[in-house]
Amino acid sequence: MIAIRGLPRLSVIAKHLSKSAQAFPHTSRSSSVCLCRNMSSANFPEDDVLFEEKGGARIITLNRPTKLNALNLSMIKKIYPKMKEWEEDPRTTLIIMKGAGGKAFCAGGDIDSITEAAREGKFSPGEDFFRSEYELNYRIATCHVPYIAFIDGITMGGGVGLSVHGENRVCTERTVFSMPETAIGLFPDVGGSYFLPRLSMHLGLYLALTGYRLKGRDVYKAGVATRMVHSSVLPQLEDDLVALEAPSAQDITDLLRKYHEDCKTGRERDYLILRDREDDIQRLFCADSVEEIFENLEKDGSEWALEQLNIMKKMSPTSLKVTHKQLKLGDHMNLDECLEMEYRIGCNCLRNNDFPEGVRALLVDKDKNPTWKPATLPAVTDEILESYFNLPQGLKELEL
Repeated sequence: MIAIRGLPRLSVIAKHLSKSAQAFPHTSRSSSVCLCRNMSSANFPEDDVLFEEKGGARIITLNRPTKLNALNLSMIKKIYPKMKEWEEDPRTTLIIMKGAGGKAFCAGGDIDSITEAAREGKFSPGEDFFRSEYELNYRIATCHVPYIAFIDGITMGGGVGLSVHGENRVCTERTVFSMPETAIGLFPDVGGSYFLPRLSMHLGLYLALTGYRLKGRDVYKAGVATRMVHSSVLPQLEDDLVALEAPSAQDITDLLRKYHEDCKTGRERDYLILRDREDDIQRLFCADSVEEIFENLEKDGSEWALEQLNIMKKMSPTSLKVTHKQLKLGDHMNLDECLEMEYRIGCNCLRNNDFPEGVRALLVDKDKNPTWKPATLPAVTDEILESYFNLPQGLKELEL
């Protein structure tokens, strides 16, 4: 198994109390984008997210199955205050986050509506979305009530932000994890600056640049999930969690471990599918620039290396460089600092060509022929790159 150095959750909570550091997970393949569109929050019904209280358990259900439970501002604005309310309620024993429909936990965020507005020179919808989403990500990371995410099915982009920062992340054989943002001119946000560089062997950078998908047990073996169960037992697992009376964190851990140990799916292979590429990933992706990574892959010349090179050549050159820099910086930052940095980057993405153009080409017109500006890596100068990390004039910083 590829190990990882330690992720968000406990270090973030400790920051609220003192400011120490602690834990997170591990990671799989394919580079297609699964982000969702046509999500103008004004058009959503009241039941796009559901809330239940069962004894001391509190359950959040992302309820847009026909849209793969894609996250929109309407849902965020409901979830954040409800979590705050539940955290402050002494009767609350745990919080479960899950998705409806069986195909996805959450496949991404409201990107079509905000890029459409950006194309018209209206940036506030995107700014509001990023700010609210990152505040919710941080609330999950600092939640002092046990938080359990059932990441069953597609879990990408915004769905990663709703799960990866929580203490307990339960995947299934149907889970597909990916951060495919470079393909649409964006960058791996929702705290990607924090958790991706904490994956070992440059695995996080590889996943971020290529959009490679992890599937099933590999999501656990990579450390993205903390436990794995078969999707068929999720209802019973939920019932057993709800039935716990005044559970301690250890009680919850013990129950999740029991279900995990009972799950045999995928155990026939004891290692992460990418383990055979550990040395290649470290050797070829350990570089000070994206240009150097391209050179490494070109010189290597193997079928696998050239495949990765061809994948990345389709991505936004600006996004690749922004992603490389954000992960290098995030490796030495706390989660709150990473999210604040990502807010600056996101607001700049709204104001530049590649994010709206990438969404148009891959998700709206679907011609899969984006016109990136700049079109090449060398044309993305240090000055252009640096500008993405500075807050646009007149905006207020995100402060967590």
